[in-house]
Amino acid sequence: MSTFTPSAALSRVKPSPTMAATQAARDLKAAGRDIISLGAGEPDFDTPEFVKEAAIAAIRDGKTKYTAVDGIAELKQAIAAKFKRDNDLSYETSQITVAPGGKAVLYNALVATLNPGDEVIIPAPYWVSYPDMVLLTGGKPVIVSADADTNFKLTAEALERAITPNTKWFIFNSPSNPTGAAYSREEIKALTDVLLRHPHVWVLSDDMYEHIVYDGFEFTTPSQVEPSLYDRTLTVNGASKAYAMTGWRIGFAGGPAPLIKAMAKVMSQSTSNPCSISQYASVAALNGDQSFLAERNQAFKERRDLVVDMLNDAEGIECATPEGAFYVYPSCAGTIGKKTPEGVVIESDETFTSELLKTEGVAAVFGAAFGLSPFFRVSYAAATEELRDACSRIQRFTASLT
Repeated sequence: MSTFTPSAALSRVKPSPTMAATQAARDLKAAGRDIISLGAGEPDFDTPEFVKEAAIAAIRDGKTKYTAVDGIAELKQAIAAKFKRDNDLSYETSQITVAPGGKAVLYNALVATLNPGDEVIIPAPYWVSYPDMVLLTGGKPVIVSADADTNFKLTAEALERAITPNTKWFIFNSPSNPTGAAYSREEIKALTDVLLRHPHVWVLSDDMYEHIVYDGFEFTTPSQVEPSLYDRTLTVNGASKAYAMTGWRIGFAGGPAPLIKAMAKVMSQSTSNPCSISQYASVAALNGDQSFLAERNQAFKERRDLVVDMLNDAEGIECATPEGAFYVYPSCAGTIGKKTPEGVVIESDETFTSELLKTEGVAAVFGAAFGLSPFFRVSYAAATEELRDACSRIQRFTASLT
């Protein structure tokens, strides 16, 4: 009998900690536990009705066949219009790609461009998949810390120090998963000024949370702030977060036509086209009435304020107020070294979240998964009363530590 042997590439990566936390919560719920899961990066709102109706119409019209590998013409046109409308970026349809989720867009770009030894600069805290995708595709992640002292934002000086002759990409994410930190136009300009001095470095801008911002924050993206970077920037976005379409799996990007063509070549030998029905639904989402975005943002803002206030009232917890997304990234430094009533020592943010889940039934994701400890990520894309209950449980848990 033969023995399964994983590839060397697979041995370089680990399973997604956010998905693991979400699955752990599901398993405990299935076992009858009272669990509040704040681990998933998924809006609790439903997909808008007009988007659902477009999908139903596509099914009824028989639009259920294979499509062009990297997206139907109608969707590429809608994406190009979105980039012009929202970001003042002009793309031809040959510069647009569509894939089964934003993660697939990022992965296709890395597969299409990285060679062994190529470096990718990733600010930490980072979305958990960035380093592992780089490793899986043969590149080298270069992690640069952006801690609480800089509001979890990378400074121009830190970016300058990280660039080497081997740097291929700089991954930029604003508003950020996991912190919710969003870069102002001036902060982005400081980074793009550095990048202008290093023409071999390409920019991968993950704008997935573009439309989820608060308190009058004005979103901008690097090639919008610095047009000179247009020819070496891949601007990534998708339907998942703003349109509550996580399960529909539609991500997209605009960038230089040769890169887009290379990404399509990768996808032609991997996933092939995104779901046809999801593509037609996304056309409706991008072209339709956008007013619901502001209504949902108001609800997210109210939840953010509730969670920040209640977490800051928890002993040993400090929580900054983010500008966007639907996450907070509180520090649990004040709990490290303390013991639970059962005698378990809180040695790390991973211990903190595991004991919180075990004793109070609240699922969050530990900060080490995002490259910066001792913190943990809480998603407030949940009902207000559920968030209030979860934060009360966190307060009770931290008060029990001695």
